Parts: sequence; C-alpha cells; structure tokens
Amino acid sequence: MEVIIVKTGEQVGKVAADIIATGMLRKPDFVLGLATGSTPLKTYTELVRKHKEGGLDFSKTTTFNLDEYLGLPMTHPQSYYYFMWENLFKHVNINPENIHVPSGQILDCEGFCEAYENEIVDAGGIDLQLLGIGRDGHIAFNEPGSSLYSRTRLKTLTKETVEDNARVFDDPDEVPRFAVTMGVGTVIDARRIVLIANGTGKAQAIFDAVEGPVSSQCTASALQLHPKTTVIVDEGAASKLERREYYDWIRDNKRQIHDIIEKQIRKRLRLEHKDWG
Repeated sequence: MEVIIVKTGEQVGKVAADIIATGMLRKPDFVLGLATGSTPLKTYTELVRKHKEGGLDFSKTTTFNLDEYLGLPMTHPQSYYYFMWENLFKHVNINPENIHVPSGQILDCEGFCEAYENEIVDAGGIDLQLLGIGRDGHIAFNEPGSSLYSRTRLKTLTKETVEDNARVFDDPDEVPRFAVTMGVGTVIDARRIVLIANGTGKAQAIFDAVEGPVSSQCTASALQLHPKTTVIVDEGAASKLERREYYDWIRDNKRQIHDIIEKQIRKRLRLEHKDWG
C-alpha cells in the first residue's frame, strides 16, 4: 500500500486525477470505477479541466459507479447518477452507452446485482477504482460487518451513514436507508485502487484502514491485501498515522528508485552491445 500525503484537499484531487489520466492515456479503452460524495469532486473538476484544456479523451472510457440509493430515480438531485452527470459526464466526451451506475429503481434486486457484476466482467474488469472512505472506515456502502468477500448487493445503511448523508437532503427523513452497492470483493478485483480522503474527520478511518488490522469492522482495511493500492490524503486525514515518517521517506526517495533502474538498464545495454561486438 502506497500512502501519499499532501498539504490540501485540492492537491489530493489533483494527484488522484493525474493517476487516472495517466491510466487513460496508456489504455484508451480504460475501465474506470467511480465514487460519489464531496471528496471526489476535486478529482472530477481536475479531470474535466484536463479534458477541456489538455484534450483528455473519454470517448472509449467505460465507467462503473460504486453504488446508488434504493428508491431514487436517476433524475433526483441526490441520486448518484445525477451527481455524476452534473459533475463529470456532461462535461467530457464520454459515450453514454459506456456509463454504468446501479439503478435505484429495481424490482429484482438479486438479478440486477448479478447482472451488474457480469457487466464488469464483460468490460474486462475495472482498471482503476476510485474510492472515498466513510468515518467508520467503510468503502462504497460496505458498512462495518460487511463480508470482505461480498459482491454487488442491497445493503442497509448504518445510522451514522444516514446522518452523514443527511446534510445534502432538505429533510433528514428523506435520506434513503438502503443502497445498491458493489461489494468489498468486487472493489478489490480492480487492477488498481486509489482511495482519497481529506480532513481530520477522516483521520481515524484512515489510520484504521492503513495501519490497523484487516477486519470487516473497517471494510477499507481489506485494501491492505490488494497488490496495488494508493492512498492519497491531506494533512488532516493523515494526522493519526503513526508511520508518517516512513511514508514521507518513500515519497522523497522514490525518484532514486527510477534513477537506479535506469542506470541498471543502461549498464545492461552497454554489456549486451559489447557482447554483440
């Protein structure tokens, strides 16, 4: 697990967007997993800027969102489809047929969730999954106690999650109590994961996810088992990390790793050239 600590939430968004954009440039038909909420907004703003000013091409990109509230139509201002359309999709050249967001209006939940899993498989799997994290350490809507092997399913939200989400609803009683969500197992199937967080309110969750034990009580801790996870946090979210010095040392010396590899490559090429002569 790589931990990148930056000064501000703005920088968190820019670093995450840089990683996503690099993946898209290397693989035009990139399959991108997306998250909602206030934290990813800066990432989406930066991706839109890269598209408009730098020509970042979304035309062959396929997206899969993590979750959606049960009972909300996609036109509802608090639905996650609406959120994604307003903050990313309508500002870039993505093909609407390549957008996948769980439906909040389903009659056969089990059948829909199985189909969503199959759509991810048919797309070739998710190349990069962007994640936020809840105050209790949950990813997507995988609340504490969720199986670390879980797949896309209907999930009951905790009281804490409902209270956190109430800030964007006019009436707290309107906050949905259920959501369709990718499972932890679905998330960690992604080839790369980028988790972002900012603010001291997420500090305990980040500590539990990064330095605590792997446990279903903090579903983000399952990312410790993933071979390619990057956690990007600001100073506030990093404030409880006990191995901060090591994470900073890695950041400061990472350039040396590339220099060493480049020297080894050049040395090998010289030796091979000598053998050819």
